[in-house]
Amino acid sequence: MFDSTRKPTHPGGILFRMHMEPLGITITALAKRLGISRKTLSAIVNERAPITPDIALRLSRALDTTPELWLGMQQTYTLWEVAHTNTEWLSVEPIKTANA
Repeated sequence: MFDSTRKPTHPGGILFRMHMEPLGITITALAKRLGISRKTLSAIVNERAPITPDIALRLSRALDTTPELWLGMQQTYTLWEVAHTNTEWLSVEPIKTANA
């Protein structure tokens, strides 16, 4: 299920390197454009906060992407994090069907 040992890149890092840097836009300027606080965007860019559905919608509008792009990256990152930092889920036994 989670064979990859390489941790996925946080979507905040992708936002910074693939969009903000090439556009030459600061955290303050993008936060203002998105209608969110600088603190919120800084936490995302510095990989301390997730991309929420609201932020994904705002980013998709501002950067001509899709919200699914941002939420997909966040989901991949979050699932990898949980799968590699919490092993309790491994003790769950599969449910066998009557036909199996």
